[in-house]
This record gives sequence, structure tokens and C-alpha cells, in this order.
Amino acid sequence: MKTDFFNDILENKAAIVGPNEGETFTMNGLSLTFKVTSELSNDQLGVYEIILAPQTIGAKLHYHRFMDETFIVTKGVLTIQTGPNDEQLATPGTVAYIPRFTPHGFRNNTDEEVKVTLLFNPSQKREGFFRGLKETLGEQPIDPGKYLKLYNKYDSFPVDTSDMLPVRD
Repeated sequence: MKTDFFNDILENKAAIVGPNEGETFTMNGLSLTFKVTSELSNDQLGVYEIILAPQTIGAKLHYHRFMDETFIVTKGVLTIQTGPNDEQLATPGTVAYIPRFTPHGFRNNTDEEVKVTLLFNPSQKREGFFRGLKETLGEQPIDPGKYLKLYNKYDSFPVDTSDMLPVRD
């Protein structure tokens, strides 16, 4: 068969995920729904909806080497940390783009629920990270060594390993 170098081959590979669709699970005051997965996007993009209960930590200060992260706040006030002494309050409509090698963390410091759409580019099979995180955080006590191993496997590096667990003191 002769290869056609001049014409595009079109096919429908669209994924439309509705408001209440996607794989959802909860852990430590956080609800997570997979919207666009690594499998759907050929590892190019991950889109996840996160709901943080009041006074819940999403992640302590960390960074990524090979992916960028974007937060889109859709409900409530999210506290985004971009350095040891730099915090921003993100209200609905805020878009926070966090390029690789930028330290960041996020949490809900309010008494109201916070909803965020989270994007990873490329996605780096992030769903495995979230599934492993649920397992790791579900164990009591939380094993810091196991947590760090999971973090590092999925391109997450805590800024301070002595203060990396997403729990309030």
C-alpha cells in the first residue's frame, strides 16, 4: 500500500466527559475525579477535578521536573503556595500555571468546600500517582518512605522531606 504524504487522515477520537462522569475516589478530605486520563491523551494531558473539604491540604511544597501543572479554581478560595514564604489566594476564575521546577503546594484554609480543575502536561501517567496516594494516605501511620518513593516515581519532589506529608500538625 502506498503512503499518502499529502492528505490528513481524519478520525473521531474525541472524549466528552460530563459533569458527573469519570472515575472518582476520596482520601483525607479530598475527592478526585479523572476527566482526561493519560490513556486517553497518549500521555500528553491529564485533567482532574479535585474537591477539597474545609481545612484540607492538597499537597505540601514540591516541584516537578518533567511536567507543568495548572490549577483552575471553580469554587471557593484555594491557597496556593509558590515558595516557603509566598502564598496567593485563588478565587473562582483564577488560573495558576506552575511550570516545571517551580515549588508549589495547595490547600483549603477556609470553612467552605473548594473545587479545582487540575491539568498536568504531559500527564506522565498521573492516575497511578493518585491511586498510590490513596493507598499510602489510607495507612495509619503514614509511611514517609513509601510516600516519598511514590512521589519520586511520578515526578514529584518535596522541597522539605521532613515536612512533606499532606496532614495538618
